[in-house]
Amino acid sequence: MFRNQYDTDVTTWSPTGRLFQVEYAMEAVKQGSAAIGLRSRSHVVLACVNKAQSELSSHQRKIFKVDDHIGVAIAGLTADGRVLSRYMRSESINHSFTYESPLPVGRLVVHLADKAQVCTQRSWKRPYGVGLLVGGLDESGAHLYYNCPSGNYFEYQAFAIGSRSQAAKTYLERRFESFQESSREDLIKDAIMAIRETLQGETLKSSLCTVSVLGVDEAFHLLDQESIQKVIDTFEKVPEEEEDAGEGDAEPEAATGAAGTGEQGGSGDQDVAPMEI
Repeated sequence: MFRNQYDTDVTTWSPTGRLFQVEYAMEAVKQGSAAIGLRSRSHVVLACVNKAQSELSSHQRKIFKVDDHIGVAIAGLTADGRVLSRYMRSESINHSFTYESPLPVGRLVVHLADKAQVCTQRSWKRPYGVGLLVGGLDESGAHLYYNCPSGNYFEYQAFAIGSRSQAAKTYLERRFESFQESSREDLIKDAIMAIRETLQGETLKSSLCTVSVLGVDEAFHLLDQESIQKVIDTFEKVPEEEEDAGEGDAEPEAATGAAGTGEQGGSGDQDVAPMEI
């Protein structure tokens, strides 16, 4: 990752027109535990993987409440994400106090992007090493934004960031056309299924993921472990039942095949050439 003299300062351009310090911050997002967001017309669901540094420690929070109508999921440096979520919470409170109305999600995202961009052009600062999925609901509907350490922001129907997020993106790309009309329960199920894709063979349990939801007439909140486990059980047991049914169908077919072979054994053996030893 070392880029000799061009990566010692965030304000130093390389001959190819790149800022390596910013790219390193974006790489920190890829190294963080996965975070996933998806939205429909009326709901937004955020989910993340609970990743502990060791078996003796607890996991760090990756989903934060900004306001009743806004939440954020992070991937990368948790400390940076905690600072930025506190900034977002302060902006939301100030807007509500001044204008007596909820802060529009898009305006908050622009403020956050401006704050991140300043750190890319000050030699005494460093870029924030965290990516944020900002989900919210306002007068214009449900929104899901991704804020990049470079100061860029993008709106998505569904998105995944963090380590091994490409598997989750592949799952979301196959199903995103149906998300717009999805119900609350279907969004939660798809979010958990996308989380399972990032585990790469590890058994999915409610203790390994955190899921939050907000929607029309539903303030932002985290789902409890029992609710998450019930959703996991609905699609973890289906493959087992299908396998049991498949084995039951295979046995009669095997018996039928054996009977057919026995009936034709007398005439069939005469036509077959003897095997060479």
